[in-house]
Amino acid sequence: MDPSNPQTHEGPPGQPNKWLVAATVMLPVFIEVMDASVVNVSLPHIQGSLNAGLDEVTWVLTSYLVSNAIIIPITGWLAGIFGRKRYLMFSLALFTFSSLVCGSAPTLELLVVARVIQGLAGGALQPLSQAILLETFPTAEHGMAMAVFGMGVVMAPITGPVVGGWITDHWSWREIFYINLPVGLLAMTMTLATVRDPAYLRKGPIRVDKWGLFLLCVGIGCLQIVLDKGEREDWFESDYIVTLSLISIVALLLFVLVELRTEHPVVNLRVFLDRSFSAGNTIMFLGFFSLFGTLVLLPLYLQKLMGYTALWAGLVLGPGGLASFAVMPIVGTLMRRGVAPRIFLGLGLVICTISIRLMSQFNLEAGFWEVSMPRIFLGFGMGMFFVPLTTATFAHIPKPQMGNATGIYNLLRNLGGSFGVAFSTTMLTQRTQVHQNFLVEHVTSYDPEFQVRALQIMEWLRMNRPELADWKGVLAIVYREVERQASMMAFNDVFWTLSLVVGALVPTVLIFRAATGQKMDENP
Repeated sequence: MDPSNPQTHEGPPGQPNKWLVAATVMLPVFIEVMDASVVNVSLPHIQGSLNAGLDEVTWVLTSYLVSNAIIIPITGWLAGIFGRKRYLMFSLALFTFSSLVCGSAPTLELLVVARVIQGLAGGALQPLSQAILLETFPTAEHGMAMAVFGMGVVMAPITGPVVGGWITDHWSWREIFYINLPVGLLAMTMTLATVRDPAYLRKGPIRVDKWGLFLLCVGIGCLQIVLDKGEREDWFESDYIVTLSLISIVALLLFVLVELRTEHPVVNLRVFLDRSFSAGNTIMFLGFFSLFGTLVLLPLYLQKLMGYTALWAGLVLGPGGLASFAVMPIVGTLMRRGVAPRIFLGLGLVICTISIRLMSQFNLEAGFWEVSMPRIFLGFGMGMFFVPLTTATFAHIPKPQMGNATGIYNLLRNLGGSFGVAFSTTMLTQRTQVHQNFLVEHVTSYDPEFQVRALQIMEWLRMNRPELADWKGVLAIVYREVERQASMMAFNDVFWTLSLVVGALVPTVLIFRAATGQKMDENP
């Protein structure tokens, strides 16, 4: 093994135990990813406590997502300036402090400002942790390293709503921020003791790509606001959304041009010259597009149509997360023993496709296990999908570029989730309207079947709700049933579409096979 080659160097001399380092960096990753979703279920409580309107209180979510998305791609650049360990310590300290401010905020304005700071601090934790893991574990064990990372990334968004709901119900919404304090302090202590900076990250002259940094902040910030607010603002029917979309497109196009021309870019886009990295980012974007689409649809289906509480909806999602948690270390171990990553990647994509297709067959009579089993299968598929994909994506990235590459990868993964949520909720609304219009056309008083059903409803009302036993009461019940059936059909349509997206990724396994043999220049 050539120690002069950064691709084969196993880690800095004197590196502490790799599993201790893994535990250290996974603490902040788990709490940061969970924090992005834990607030969702507490919004009504925050709204009432701080006397805010619905549009105002959603900025508690949007502000975090925007600042988080801006900081992720420049994490590698910032780590190169300040040092990875120092920057990680600073991010943990700022994240912990801003969590304290969030929990004690007396006004909505202060809470939103604190969430912006929290997002700026938390955005660095994922790419920094991933880069540290990839450098701490030997090259042959990168599959296991990514299994450890994946367990946190996949479990956290599932755990978040359940934990947030339980804490909010039993204590208050402020405690969902206070739980970050002990975890943050513990992570800072462990980071101080275990993390080491590699030699190539020694601080050099500071060169600031001002235009690149400005265009990235504007482009990503506007894009994230569009994705988060678009469905509520009726997308391109809103001048606000149209304006932000145009600003985002122009800023990101100029950003790409600037970064490809400058000598010291804030984000080195030349890393996409590696075909494995390009293919991996594309697959990850579309994979999380579908995964987060299902994660937002399932609770809506269970609570809106099936009458589940937030806790029981979380329990349906939970087993799927446990399935991913269980299968990831197994996949990492088998890859370490020589099983080709593309085998697990292809199998994982097929399982994900089948499980989401099963979700497209849900109906209004489905029981708990009929809903849970496809989610469990999806968990197994995602566990097989995430580990080999991440390992293959970074297989030929030189270590000096690892921080830059992990920042890009985590940004596209998060954007994939944001696009998936926006697409799924918008399609659900539109398809519900289409099906409702279709069903209403066939609900007429001249239809014999409708007449029989109307008489049955009238008889039921006379026995159980005599005050509603008239024609208006009958029509109200029929209309509610039409709405439920239209919504169910819309859920089926969206699940079916998401299954097509994942299914289309299966042939990309062949592209990866061709790409993984290609080495990349040490300085792309």
